[in-house]
Amino acid sequence: MHCLLAVSLFLGLVTGAVIPKRTGNGNVNGSHNQGNNGNGKFNVQMGPRPYYLVEDMDDGPLKEKLQSCSEGPFKVSDFVFAHRGAPLQFPEHTLESYSAARRMGAGAIECDVAFTNDKQLVCRHAQCDLHTTTDILNRTELASKCTTPFTPASEGTEAEALCCTSDITQAEFKTLCGKMDGFNPNATTVEEYLDGTPYFRTDLYSTCGTVLTHNEYIDLVDGWDLKYSPELKTPEVEMPFEGYTQEQYAQDMIDAYKNASIDPSRVWAQSFLPDDIFYWIENEPEFGAQAVYLDERVDTPEGYANATASLAELAARGVQIVAPAFFALTKVDNATGAIVPSEYALAAKAAGLEIVTWSLERSGWLNKGGDYYYQYVMPVINNDGDLYTVLDVLVQQVGITHFFTDWPATLTYYASCFGI
Repeated sequence: MHCLLAVSLFLGLVTGAVIPKRTGNGNVNGSHNQGNNGNGKFNVQMGPRPYYLVEDMDDGPLKEKLQSCSEGPFKVSDFVFAHRGAPLQFPEHTLESYSAARRMGAGAIECDVAFTNDKQLVCRHAQCDLHTTTDILNRTELASKCTTPFTPASEGTEAEALCCTSDITQAEFKTLCGKMDGFNPNATTVEEYLDGTPYFRTDLYSTCGTVLTHNEYIDLVDGWDLKYSPELKTPEVEMPFEGYTQEQYAQDMIDAYKNASIDPSRVWAQSFLPDDIFYWIENEPEFGAQAVYLDERVDTPEGYANATASLAELAARGVQIVAPAFFALTKVDNATGAIVPSEYALAAKAAGLEIVTWSLERSGWLNKGGDYYYQYVMPVINNDGDLYTVLDVLVQQVGITHFFTDWPATLTYYASCFGI
């Protein structure tokens, strides 16, 4: 049995097999009522987790401020970017995960965009993650199409599988069920392999998540009058793929918003590839003005130094928004022991760059210093409530404008409390 981290929220979700066109009242016709019961009201709900985090904080002014906001009101905030929806408890990039994010006040919802074998766009975190985020290995007719079919663990060799969106058509993709991301490397059967949800998540809602195409996501979010944060996923197949170029892929993602008459100001297009950002700046300047460069160069000490030194050059080339993982934006002041803005953060501000960051609520327990996302401040992290201490520095001192999170309520609570 997997360990359940948090008490579930009552979200009023009902799964749907397809996402028909939205109706004039902003609901998705034939799917579910998205929580407003047809009466025009929509209540943003926090559930227990933010309260747990606040009570777990060290005593001080920030804790007192957050405690004073316990009864709301809580509002939708564009500061809150739902990272894959709400994958702390719901299968990522599914209708159910997006609906949970909306209920918790996310102002923008992310679709990681990958392409299928027939060059259609769908929402998946990686082009080749279907073996860990869906039930494809249980679908014999589709599992046989995987780049690497399931191979059981044997004699010290871990189990193996690799299934990509480009292995199947969009129609075939739509038959899959989304599940919590994870796998068991010691599995000797498919069933064991799929049973690998991390300890700090839950399978409570992992029954059959409704996977979405990119166009369905656009229609869904538009019906909720929220904003978009699509990420063009770096291909894991050689490009061009059967004649499909990287430039066409980047253009197709933008064209989907233009075809749906979505105002560019509602879209934060993202990519880890600088060339994608430069392509949008040059060819789709209205979207390029709000394009987000996901800066993974900070993952090594040498890369961090190079990234910091090159921020002014990026700005000179027209990049307006950078987004490293949030560990890269803070450090510990050795003299005071306080968490302060990092060299990268200061350089980005000096270059006139807007800073977005990712991803909160992916770390599990923080009572032993945290993980990747807290690596530069680990010596002063000793409880789950320290999440809000780091967040406060990122907002008040670094000046981030948006934050991706796996559980939007955690950010919405803070944003509503501070009026952002």
